[in-house]
Amino acid sequence: MVALVRSLGITGITGYDVSVECFLSGGLPAFDIVGLPDAAVREARERVRAAIKNCGFKFPVSRITVNLAPADTKKAGTVYDLPILMSILTAAELIKPAGDDAAFIGELALSGEVRGVPGALSMAQRAAASGVKHLFVPAANAEEASFAGGVTIYPVENVPQLLAHLDGTEPIVPAVEHTQFPAPVYGVDFAEVKGQENVKRALEIAAAGGHNILLIGPPGSGKSMLAKRLPTILPQMTREESLQTTAIYSVMGLTGREVPVITARPFRSPHHTMSYSAMAGTAQLQPGEMSLANNGVLFLDELPEFRRDVIESLRQPLEDGVVTISRAAGTVTYPADFMLVCAMNPCKCGWYGDPSGRCRCSEASVREYRSKISGPLTDRIDLLVEVPVLSFDEINRRPDAESSEVVRERVNGAREVQLRRYEGTSIHSNAQAGTMEMAEFCALDDTCTALMRSAYDRLGLTARSHDRILRVARTIADLDGSEDIKPRHLAEAIQYRTYDFHQPAGA
Repeated sequence: MVALVRSLGITGITGYDVSVECFLSGGLPAFDIVGLPDAAVREARERVRAAIKNCGFKFPVSRITVNLAPADTKKAGTVYDLPILMSILTAAELIKPAGDDAAFIGELALSGEVRGVPGALSMAQRAAASGVKHLFVPAANAEEASFAGGVTIYPVENVPQLLAHLDGTEPIVPAVEHTQFPAPVYGVDFAEVKGQENVKRALEIAAAGGHNILLIGPPGSGKSMLAKRLPTILPQMTREESLQTTAIYSVMGLTGREVPVITARPFRSPHHTMSYSAMAGTAQLQPGEMSLANNGVLFLDELPEFRRDVIESLRQPLEDGVVTISRAAGTVTYPADFMLVCAMNPCKCGWYGDPSGRCRCSEASVREYRSKISGPLTDRIDLLVEVPVLSFDEINRRPDAESSEVVRERVNGAREVQLRRYEGTSIHSNAQAGTMEMAEFCALDDTCTALMRSAYDRLGLTARSHDRILRVARTIADLDGSEDIKPRHLAEAIQYRTYDFHQPAGA
């Protein structure tokens, strides 16, 4: 007898249908799994055998062949343990077929307990799209899968519980479908930052338009503190953004009972010793830091200390919003739409230009240190902001700055203007505006054109940096409630490009 059980797999963050076919035949006892299984799938034979016996069934003494279709797609992970067990029991006529509208995913313990698997949300979304009505998932994944919608999710603790549900003796209570996402909770606030009003203004502009920003200043000036508070003034994620980000974290095994869905915008701050693969994506085609920061912030502290290939790997994703990983195991594309926030010292020791004169770096060493940041990467950063050392009076006074909630209200107002402006397109912020959108919404009058011409020649701008200034000016105008870009908006945008960190001051 041939038994067929529906299941699901995952490639990148996209789920796909898998049919688990089991055939019992005469001959010497054997248990083979075909369909391009990896080592974890092949090891399912021992987990399934033990689980069947420990759940009170007699393991079939026959030649067992399990096929995972489509057979030309590589299968990986432990997600197929439960459907393989179901197919064997069905083929041996120990249980009744589950039906074509049911699908199963889950890892098995030797005792028959069902353990959680990565990628549950993506597989649940695929199940809903492919007509599955009843999806049986590990209890640890049930709440996460329930956010997919369109399919009934059954949390399974162990195999006996599942079989009791299928024969009608003790139904499993389905997981509640979630339509409302919990509000994010942040442990930090902009009100905690003393002084640095110009930097806060730049971060507000960056948040309002989704722009990339570089903070340059000596140690202890507050660069990291300011960057860590940027997510608190970003707009709350939409349902689509939350589901996309959750799918990425799910395939990495970073979701579960405690954190079933990601609602706070990610803030990723990798160490400067990281490798290229850790940034872009691993040899096993898992997402890297760029994708984990999707819809959030990627913070690179001590930017010049990162390896050159790691920094340069950012260039294409900053333009396209996706990263394609090509390895021996295959090719997969992940979303990588993030805000890049960088911080660096003005020199190796960090004190170049400080009035105290404590810096002992030579002009050549300063120039060498700053040259680690390439021109093409600088072109992709919208705002270059100096972060000065605070005076004693600024440090000593009580915090009286605006809270993140107040700043976020202004940011939300600017974002709403942008959403209306780009309605009907895939663009949702000024930073993503293309050539056609800029021609329509970033048009300059004669005064602004003359100002832009002067800045272009004086600062040695490129076409890309020219466009980024216009996008920033559009965001400043949105924060100001202005329909057109005024000279004051353009002047402020230009001043965020005046820092030349490739040359020491006075060189």
